[in-house]
Amino acid sequence: MSEDNKGADRVTFSRGYDVCIMAIDGTWRRNCQLNAISDNDAILTVEGSIQGLNLKEFFLLLSSTGLAYRRCELVRVNGAEMDIQFIKGKNKKKRAGGTAADEAMIDA
Repeated sequence: MSEDNKGADRVTFSRGYDVCIMAIDGTWRRNCQLNAISDNDAILTVEGSIQGLNLKEFFLLLSSTGLAYRRCELVRVNGAEMDIQFIKGKNKKKRAGGTAADEAMIDA
């Protein structure tokens, strides 16, 4: 992992936790085992081949329904094991009393 991630609190799963990775556009999906996770990154073991997949940006699905997910990018591959880091979203400040339409106008 990167230098910024060293020393981060990480939770390690002794038997792994079932998760999936999925393309941003939904064109592919792979089952994985989540081996370790922190606020910034995770370590996965992928089931099946990842050859030919666009791993620049993808989703880590933490629930079977897909309602809990994180946007990720690949850091390193070592056999079936992948190190990934989470992509942080832009921090947008909400205006008091503003609506989604107002925010859309600000972003335009």
